[in-house]
Amino acid sequence: PGAPSPRPLLLFLDSETKLYRQNLRNAEYLIFSFSEKRCPTLAMPANGGFKCVDGAYFNSRCEYYCSPGYTLKGERTVTCMDNKAWSGRPAFCVDMEPPRIKCPSVKERIAEPNKLTVRVSWETPEGRDTADGILTDVILKGLPPGSHFPEGDHKIQYTVYDRAENKGTCKFRVKVRVKRCGKLNAPENGYMKCSSDGDNYGATCEFSCIGGYELQGSPARVCQSNLAWSGTEPTCAAMNVNVGVRTAAALLDQFYEKRRLLIVSTPTARNLLYRLQLGMLQQAQCGLDLRHITVVELVGVFPTLIGRIGAKIMPPALALQLRLLLRIPLYSFSMVLVDKHGMDKERYVSLVMPVALFNLIDTFPLRKEEMVLQAEMGQTCST
Repeated sequence: PGAPSPRPLLLFLDSETKLYRQNLRNAEYLIFSFSEKRCPTLAMPANGGFKCVDGAYFNSRCEYYCSPGYTLKGERTVTCMDNKAWSGRPAFCVDMEPPRIKCPSVKERIAEPNKLTVRVSWETPEGRDTADGILTDVILKGLPPGSHFPEGDHKIQYTVYDRAENKGTCKFRVKVRVKRCGKLNAPENGYMKCSSDGDNYGATCEFSCIGGYELQGSPARVCQSNLAWSGTEPTCAAMNVNVGVRTAAALLDQFYEKRRLLIVSTPTARNLLYRLQLGMLQQAQCGLDLRHITVVELVGVFPTLIGRIGAKIMPPALALQLRLLLRIPLYSFSMVLVDKHGMDKERYVSLVMPVALFNLIDTFPLRKEEMVLQAEMGQTCST
């Protein structure tokens, strides 16, 4: 008793653990002193987090995770090592998943009647992002909804981007079909004028004949929804002039809105002007036909007067009525040009060149319409 306690002997096992050795009352004790190892606190990744088994202490295992829509980059699991450092680099979360966008489904559409297009509408699709939900405006490639689409197969594409510039795309097609009945042809010696595209559903084709021909069959036909044309096929039959009528007015009525008349009158067939004029007209027959001109000859003096329209001979009394109605001189050569409405347009008392006659007729309003149709049909005279 009273003896001083022996000083403990300090032994270093490592930098963190110290071993004290001390004899107390002839007994030897070992005393350990510990200082726990810790790693730096991990940084919380944006749009994610981590879970640790034992915080940041030695040998603790931490696992990173990301919020929905984000992908983990780096090592998913790190461990606090003996050197107070984590076993791997800190992980981070990135948005790599493209936004989602779903396009509508549009059925095949039929063009509207008498048109080559159809109006097609649909709801503009909306994009959906699995990350932060922030998207750019939807970008459209193609015609917008509510447009009139022509015949064919049209590609429509919608694109949307998220903040990480990931792209989402969807595509669909708009198919437009035009119902068609098949092209019609103009009747021989006639014209055809069609609306719209000529043979599509709802199109109407109207038919007419050149002067001197009469339309038989349907004057107009419509392309129906069953892809068949309405009515019957039209034809143009040669005009049958009735020279057996009782009056000159009845004779002229047969040509109303159909033919122009050039009435050549002479007191005798031996008249030189008559013979020369008739020869020039015969050589210009194509120009006469192109301008719907019928030549009527009045030859002689009543009662030996003869009226001739082509191969048809009219009675002397009818020929005389025609002369009197149009006030044609009985005893001299003369010609009268009558238009399709029965109007006296020009009179000649001497020879007239066919080209001068044709130039005059080509100034008539109705003739200008005929010229347009003939140009479309390719009807012309070779010079």
